[in-house]
Amino acid sequence: MRGALIRALRDAVRGGRLAPGTRLPSSRSLAADLGIARNTVADAYGELVAEGWLTARQGSGTRVARRVVPPEPAPPRTPRPPPWPPPGPPTICGPASPMSRPSPGPPGSLRPGAP
Repeated sequence: MRGALIRALRDAVRGGRLAPGTRLPSSRSLAADLGIARNTVADAYGELVAEGWLTARQGSGTRVARRVVPPEPAPPRTPRPPPWPPPGPPTICGPASPMSRPSPGPPGSLRPGAP
């Protein structure tokens, strides 16, 4: 219900049905009219204030912001190449490491009874 109220108020402001400076009903009276909890209305008003759609002053009520600035779209993300060299400590198995060369075989003869 909170999301629907936020969308409805945002659409009303965007569409000009709620003009800048228009005083909105108190959260108590709007909640009673809609048959929803007062906290639902208060939360919706609070989110719209945070987004810049509404203004609220103690004792003065909640109003449609004088100048509603729609949020700017985020700039497109450009892919970044992975960092080189890779982050982290160097490995002991790099191309020049003795650990990267093939082993000549197991040490010793591995015959039973042979040391």
